[in-house]
Amino acid sequence: MTAPIQINPAGRLPWLDERPLQKRIGLIILATDHTTEVDFRRMVASDSIGVYVNRIHYANPVTLENLLKMQPSLTQGAALILPDEELDVVMYSCTSASVVIGDRNIEEAIHAAKPGAAVVTPTAASAKALKTLGARRISVLTPYTIETSRPMADYFIRLGFAIDRFTCLGLSDDREMARIAPDEIAAFANQALAPQSDALFISCTAVRAAQVASRIEAESGRPVVTSNLATAWACLRLCGDAQARPELGQLMTRPYGEG
Repeated sequence: MTAPIQINPAGRLPWLDERPLQKRIGLIILATDHTTEVDFRRMVASDSIGVYVNRIHYANPVTLENLLKMQPSLTQGAALILPDEELDVVMYSCTSASVVIGDRNIEEAIHAAKPGAAVVTPTAASAKALKTLGARRISVLTPYTIETSRPMADYFIRLGFAIDRFTCLGLSDDREMARIAPDEIAAFANQALAPQSDALFISCTAVRAAQVASRIEAESGRPVVTSNLATAWACLRLCGDAQARPELGQLMTRPYGEG
């Protein structure tokens, strides 16, 4: 029989950092989302910026009614990201639902749980991104049906943008939207961009458009904003990260205060 191993206390407690990482970004994403976490891991997370995720219930198909049903889940969704601890930014990752629920309503719901956090939505971030890039005339590409696309067109028109061309792909399941191949996204993007537009906006956080934004820019000669590229840019800049990363697209070379 071996003698029990003696376990000795260290003699003092360790010194603790104020935070494990300097900045904290909370993501509220749909239960069905395949893309946002991957994009934020690639574009945002670092040794100084932590990305913390909570998923909320969502049921396909993508309809105005189903999108609106997520609104009551937003406060608890934010509260369960590092409970009782402050977040620097909270991002709600659904573009079409942000249109239907409304940027202000989303901000109020999240602030009920995380009052000190900056709130980012794909719609508000994309509008700010387009203005930062100097775009006033835009083309829009969405994966949605016409029914879901129309409120988005109205959203950008209300903000003063002129829409030269609006193209939708007619999908109603966000899991299928995530399966659109990057080459297909680039092909549809080039078709969707009107000659007179200053920039192209590609909607939907499920779509892997951020992967090919710089490629589309190189092919078209005009800036491209995608939902996830815009929210990544906004979250980084709100966390004080001003690093220019042109390989991700023109937007990632710009400060947040422009436009």
